[in-house]
Amino acid sequence: MDLHTFSIAAYCPEEGSFGVAVSTARPNVGSLVPFVGLEGAIATQARVNTDLGRHGLALLRAGIGIEIALNALLQADEDRAIRQLHGVDREGAFAFTGEQCVEWAGHRIGDHYTVAGNMLTGPEVIDAMAEAYEAARAEGAELSERLLRALEAGQAAGGDKRGKQSAALLVASPDPRWYHNLRVDDHADPVAELRRIYDLVVEHSKQIEQEYGMEGLRLFSKIKW
Repeated sequence: MDLHTFSIAAYCPEEGSFGVAVSTARPNVGSLVPFVGLEGAIATQARVNTDLGRHGLALLRAGIGIEIALNALLQADEDRAIRQLHGVDREGAFAFTGEQCVEWAGHRIGDHYTVAGNMLTGPEVIDAMAEAYEAARAEGAELSERLLRALEAGQAAGGDKRGKQSAALLVASPDPRWYHNLRVDDHADPVAELRRIYDLVVEHSKQIEQEYGMEGLRLFSKIKW
């Protein structure tokens, strides 16, 4: 499936967390693009190949760095010209945009994060996402909030030039929370709906903490990646 998409993958050393946030003008993006674990975060998009995400995480778990791991997977992929693949591990970052991805297509590598998109309204989408992520990090926001702000900035800058339909946020953390795994599979304004759900679950988590304490919150927050 072709997913003309904008996404961000990032690592927070302070939390030990990895995450991906993504949106596109097709349904159900959360089932295809984001892959996370405690060793790294990967987004596979354009002509999606979910094996790149699964095998990429397996290689990271085996101790192979993300640049070597993802480069090797792409070299074995005959359709790499129509792939877009990016991600981070604890030590580095990698981003690739195939020469046949639909314009505008491109990526950006920052400090412990990568941003990429294809069939976008223009490069301003990528730039806005990076700037919003860095601003949220400077404020001390947790990783999930930073990722969501980046996604909101990308949508505000134009996003997918065909429109909008789905969005997702996925975080792997040593200290997981309910709001680390959220999806909007079909909505007229998916990024705004993702924000609404995120804020709702954050508030509910606070309520659980008040009622059951931190140990209860940890028990309730054992989400799946």
